[in-house]
Amino acid sequence: MPATGNAIIRNEAGIHCRPSTHIIKSVEGYQGDMCVRAESGESDLRSMLSLMMLGLTQGTPVEVEVDGPDEETQLANIIGMLEYEYDFPQ
Repeated sequence: MPATGNAIIRNEAGIHCRPSTHIIKSVEGYQGDMCVRAESGESDLRSMLSLMMLGLTQGTPVEVEVDGPDEETQLANIIGMLEYEYDFPQ
């Protein structure tokens, strides 16, 4: 049974290109399945374009599902990144 959890997007600018890149790189090589669901749709976490197309803005609730080895740890990692307030230099 997959591990599931919920997150709220906290980043002021939402999950745009830079946070998406960070998230995708951090799950690179994971041998299981991972997806994020929002009211706007569902995304495999290996596709930056798919993740960005969800239009995750600040305050958006999402559900995360991870199925595979060490899924609880990976789930906590993904939720942490989705709830992180990124501060990229201008």
